[in-house]
Amino acid sequence: MSAPQVNIVLPARRPLWQRLGTLPMFSHYNRLVVLVLACNMAVLVYGIKVGQWWSTAGVNLPMLSALVVANLSLAILIRQQYLINLLFWLATRAPTTWPLAVRRSLAKVYHFGGLHSGGAMAAIAWFALLFGSMIWQRLEGPGGVSLTLIGLSGGLLGLLLLVAVMAMPTLRGRFHNAFERTHRFAGWAALAMFWAMTLVSAREQDRAAALNDVLAQSASFWMLLLVTMSIALPWLRLRKVPVSLVRPSSHAVIVRLEHHTPFAGSATAISRNPLWEWHSFANIPTPGKEGFRLIISRAGDWTGAFIEQAPTHVWVKGITTAGVAHIETLFKSVVYIATGSGIGPVLPHLLARQVPIRLIWSTRSPRATYGDSLVDEILEAQPDALIWDTDVSGKPDLLTLAYAAVQSFGAEAVICISNQRLTERVVEEMEARGIPAYGAIWDS
Repeated sequence: MSAPQVNIVLPARRPLWQRLGTLPMFSHYNRLVVLVLACNMAVLVYGIKVGQWWSTAGVNLPMLSALVVANLSLAILIRQQYLINLLFWLATRAPTTWPLAVRRSLAKVYHFGGLHSGGAMAAIAWFALLFGSMIWQRLEGPGGVSLTLIGLSGGLLGLLLLVAVMAMPTLRGRFHNAFERTHRFAGWAALAMFWAMTLVSAREQDRAAALNDVLAQSASFWMLLLVTMSIALPWLRLRKVPVSLVRPSSHAVIVRLEHHTPFAGSATAISRNPLWEWHSFANIPTPGKEGFRLIISRAGDWTGAFIEQAPTHVWVKGITTAGVAHIETLFKSVVYIATGSGIGPVLPHLLARQVPIRLIWSTRSPRATYGDSLVDEILEAQPDALIWDTDVSGKPDLLTLAYAAVQSFGAEAVICISNQRLTERVVEEMEARGIPAYGAIWDS
C-alpha cells in the first residue's frame, strides 16, 4: 500500500510550565504512588507524635501488623479482576458532554497500578519496621516476642523483598519469566507465612482466650481472609478450553475461542502450562457472533512455540478484564495508532463502532503477514483506515501522521497500541502538544 502525502508540520511542544503535568515523572501512576506513600508517612508521624506506638512501655506491634496488612491488601485487591472492571466502568460513566479536561483525567483510570506499587512499597516498609521492633522487644523491651514469630517474620520479609526487587522495571523487563514466577510462587509462599504469623501472633497475644475468639476480633485476620479469597478466585475459574487456529504466516496466528463472548476493549490471559507462564492478549469479539479471536504474533520463545506447535487447547482463568482501549467511550472521536499485532486490541473497537474512529496501522506486509480476510475486515469496518506497509514505504513518522489525523478528523484523543518505546513516545509527544493520548504503561 502506498504511503500518503502528509502536508502538515508537527508543531512545537507547549512551554514546559503548560505541560508539566503531562511529563512521565508526573504521570497519574506516579501520583498515586506518592499519594499512598504520603498517607502512610502521615500515619507514621501520628504514631510517633500522638499514638506513642514506641515507648518505654513497649511497641504497639498489633498496630504495625495491621498497617502491613492494610497496605498489602490495597496492593493485592487493586489487581483483582472484578475490581479493575468496576474501576473502568465507573470511569467511563462520564458522558462526552462533560469538559474534556475532566474526561481526559478519568481516562487515566488504567494507571491504577500506582496504588499497587505504592501499597506494596508501604507494606514492605511497615514490615521492616515491625520486624525491627520485634527484635528490639525480644532483646531489650518489656514483654517477649517468640523466636518462632521472629523467624517467620524474617523469612516473610525476605520473600517480600525478593518480589519487590524482581518487580523493578529493569529486572522485570529483562527477566520477565523470572519476574512472573517469583510473583506467583514467592507470593503464594508469603501468603502462607502471613497466615502462620497471624495464627502464632493471635495465640501469643492471649493464651487464655480461645484462638477463634482472638481471630474474630482481629481486623488483620479478616483482611487476610479477603486477600486470600481474592487471590484464589481467578484460579477457581481455571479451565482448559478448545481452540481453533488459522496461521496466515510464520509470523502470526489467529486463535478462536468459543467458551464465552467478551466485551470490546477487554483482554484474556492464556497459558499452555497454568503454573508456569501466562500471556495476555486483546479479545476480538465480532458483533452478532459467539466467541472471540486473539491475534498472536511472534515476539519471543513462548509465542514462537505457540505458532510453530499449534495447540488444540489452552488454559484460561479468571474473567475477561478491561484494558486501556476501553476508555475510548469517554471521547467523541478517537485516532488509533497501531503497529504490527497491535491491530488486535483495535479491531474490536472498529467492529463495535461505539465511537467514530480513524485508524493508522503500520506493519510489514499486512496481507502476507495477517491474511487477506483480516485486512479486508479492517477496511470494511474502516474504509478510511491508513494501512502503512513498512516493506513498501519504510517506517512512517507516526507522530506527524497522528497529529495530522487529529486535525483532519477532529479527534479528541489518541490511543496508541504498540511496543513500549513507541507507545511512550507517541503519548508523551501528543500530550506535549495538548492532545490527550493513552497507551499501555507496562506496570505488571
